[in-house]
Amino acid sequence: MKKYKTLYINLMLVAALALSSSCSDDFLDEKLTTEYNSEYFKTEAGIQALAIGTYYQVFALEFAGEVPLTSRESGTDEFQAGSDSSNYIWNSYASGFGSFITITNANTVVANTNWDNLYVGIGNANQLIASATAIVSTNNAIKKTALGEGYFMRAFNYLRLVSQYGGVPLKLDVSSTAETEFKRATAEQVFTQIISDFTQAYDLLDNAGGSAKITKDAAAHYLAKTYLARASEINDSWNSATKTADLQKVVTLSDEVIARHPLAANFANLWSFTVADGANEKLPEIILAGQFNSSLLNTGSNQQHLYFLSVYDQLPYMQRNVAGGRPFSRLAPTYFAYDVFDKVNDSRVWKSFQTKLNVNKASGKYVNGDLGVMYLLNASTDTRFTNSRNNDIIINPKTGKTIPTVIAAYAADKIGFSADLHRYFASLSKYLDGSRIDLTNTRGSRDIILARSAETYLMAAEAKVRLAKAGSASFSDALPYINAVRNRATFKAGENRAAYVDGLAGWTVSGQNNVPPSYIGENSYYESNNINTPTTDATTLSISTITTLPAEDLAVIAKLGYSSDYDRMLCLILNERTRELCGEFHRWEDLSRTKTLVARAKAYNPEASPNIKDTHVLRPIPQTFLDGITANGVPLTSAEKQAMQNPGY
Repeated sequence: MKKYKTLYINLMLVAALALSSSCSDDFLDEKLTTEYNSEYFKTEAGIQALAIGTYYQVFALEFAGEVPLTSRESGTDEFQAGSDSSNYIWNSYASGFGSFITITNANTVVANTNWDNLYVGIGNANQLIASATAIVSTNNAIKKTALGEGYFMRAFNYLRLVSQYGGVPLKLDVSSTAETEFKRATAEQVFTQIISDFTQAYDLLDNAGGSAKITKDAAAHYLAKTYLARASEINDSWNSATKTADLQKVVTLSDEVIARHPLAANFANLWSFTVADGANEKLPEIILAGQFNSSLLNTGSNQQHLYFLSVYDQLPYMQRNVAGGRPFSRLAPTYFAYDVFDKVNDSRVWKSFQTKLNVNKASGKYVNGDLGVMYLLNASTDTRFTNSRNNDIIINPKTGKTIPTVIAAYAADKIGFSADLHRYFASLSKYLDGSRIDLTNTRGSRDIILARSAETYLMAAEAKVRLAKAGSASFSDALPYINAVRNRATFKAGENRAAYVDGLAGWTVSGQNNVPPSYIGENSYYESNNINTPTTDATTLSISTITTLPAEDLAVIAKLGYSSDYDRMLCLILNERTRELCGEFHRWEDLSRTKTLVARAKAYNPEASPNIKDTHVLRPIPQTFLDGITANGVPLTSAEKQAMQNPGY
């Protein structure tokens, strides 16, 4: 499945859905270059080739660009705009955010991109389902695997659509000509279809193939995710009849998946990437992953390594290098993303963010390999620093030299990481990729994790919290699931708390092209926490009772004004999801479905805070779609378009 891009260009136009935002055939620029036509999909070889291509369209294509950032991370409590303003509008919700998006430059993601891509994938899945159903065959690879994959991928994209837009048009058959007559189904109808499709996939599939393949466990995970979404606050106007049963199914399905997908022993193992198809991409915790590899013959690549980085190469004694990453700097973490962690006892913050870099542009007293940059994730109560930016002031005890750049999150000047339009900050490091062929190349080869069992634990925990609110469980029933994730996050006895690894460790001498590496396998744990004596003692993060929650969670609860057990526990779950899943492209949809997006963005995202409102819990239906469809062969009137649009746009 690593080469599922290979057949994509040649096959997908044959199966592509006629429904696009422009209702024309220009939604994919690639040209059909072989003799393949729809007759090919009546053969077993054609069906299997179509499945391969649809994998790429549904699971991987978007990660070659910025759609995941704009649709699922920007404008939340976790991330704000970085120093590059290409997609600032998706974070700020300013006046240019609507059914048309105000374009800043060629990198700006427009309103219809996500919508179009999702419906193209649905069209491919429709063809796969139709072909695998129609063919006369006794081959399980066709009648079970390919058919189950088709149902799964259609459900996967409809889950994305309903999570972003609410009710959307349901297109369940194959289009042979362009269509322009579409009506929105209700969110309830869309969820019913998603559940039916994921259930079909669950019944048809087995667990062969690991995270590179759609398995029964992947279907169970996403079926649980769908039931949880249907039972969430955004659907409270209609979900009362199904809510309790849905939540019970979340727990049952999650338990099934958890039993076969143990957590990795160390959180860092998930991100310790050195080479494509390496050990970290095959961990049992990973349920489903979008597949990439290092072959230059493939036109698709994972470019998420570009977008979360600080512009380190603009600091003194630093220059761009493969071992430092290519910093497009689209997103910067908010202070919530740092401060929601127990920075003394929770290892995840030190395994999720890059806090040190080495000098790699030697000059004067500094040689390559000296500590060049240090970001301090210190506490808000820390009074050590007058200035946030400390140039050539703080001494590195290992060398006796001053460190060229030290930036503290908290100092008396109250500037922190916000200076220079978020240019310099501790970067999310989950996608960094040092295996690239040179420092200018944007091609990343590491897989993208779509689902892992740590999230499954937290879905079960959330279902228990919701069942407790309904009187069908106790709030404390959620704690074993939460603590399983938190216990993995502790420092273990004998562990070096200053140790650090990310995907930049995969750098090669040839890739560096004679530029010294800036990567260092060390973090700022001790400096940030003002701990002078190293320790290898084990830490604990276990929560024993719902009445005594961690201090960092109590701070969020107080800021958001929560008091009921349900609100406090849901807040804990959402906080835990950040600690575990920060930057893994879940956040906007989590906050939207729980209707906490507005409150959290106002509290923690300074750019979104002035503009975000209840309207923004759903995305606008793209204007290009509304302008392209008809009713009884006639283009929609302005009033009809407005009636089809989400409220407030």
